[in-house]
Amino acid sequence: MGKMKDVDMALPDANEPMAVPTAPGFDVPEGAADAHVHMVAGAADFPLWDGRIENPAPGRDFDGWIQLFEAHLATLGMARAVFVHSILYGADNSVTIEAVRRFGGRARGVGLLPDGAAEAEIDALADARMSAVRLNYVHGGILTWDGAVAMAPALAERGMHIQMLAHADRHIADLEADVRALPCPVVFDHCGWPAEDLSPQSPGFQALLRLVSDGHAYVKLSAIYRISHDPTRVAPLVEALVNANPDQCLWGSDWPHLMLGDAHMPDAGVLLNAFGDVVTNAETRRRVLVDAPQTLFGF
Repeated sequence: MGKMKDVDMALPDANEPMAVPTAPGFDVPEGAADAHVHMVAGAADFPLWDGRIENPAPGRDFDGWIQLFEAHLATLGMARAVFVHSILYGADNSVTIEAVRRFGGRARGVGLLPDGAAEAEIDALADARMSAVRLNYVHGGILTWDGAVAMAPALAERGMHIQMLAHADRHIADLEADVRALPCPVVFDHCGWPAEDLSPQSPGFQALLRLVSDGHAYVKLSAIYRISHDPTRVAPLVEALVNANPDQCLWGSDWPHLMLGDAHMPDAGVLLNAFGDVVTNAETRRRVLVDAPQTLFGF
């Protein structure tokens, strides 16, 4: 994995998210969760991984980032959060564990563990209200799919699950049988992160819809800005997932929008309103924003 080190001035800095996002244009139900965010801080607070590709946005210490995120939640009308550990910190989950601790019962976390992690390491995450381990099937990382499958029984015993970044159009059809056989749920990020021109009828996306419909997988309706600059192009995918099974769907902003690549820095309120434009029924919104994260994360 490599050692941790201080900020590398040769690496680019992440952009800072909007100080205040647009307010939602619909009534966000009480107890709603932003189910996919990351917490960051400078190397003076938490050491960074030397394998990262960027540094956190400069100028804020950990307390400053906590305050910025509190403003994000307040503006969006969100009561709860799920902090997903960022690869900027490698397998040192300290920054995410501390964010979960600061937010108390309002927060849960998703950590990183390598292949072959000892049960004591899994216990340490569980004890810190970390509800899952994350696998990056797109870019690689410290946990492989085989490693996650091997870890799944221990996760299931602790009420934990696997969170996974994968491309629906490249990966999910091949993974479907394995996902169905696992003893714990799998949560797919970013609507399955399909290609922008992907039809809901494509084989890979149909596999994702089956897993969601049958209750074998959850899906996060997050980071639609990474799929397309135009939310209306992603709307058919979001609609298909919610129609398949709203009780297996969660919404997330992906704040503070790290490693943007070709994507534009989004306004989290615009992202939430894009969800509201697709999911217009108040009861269905509540099932996605409140009930599904409450069931999965035990808020």
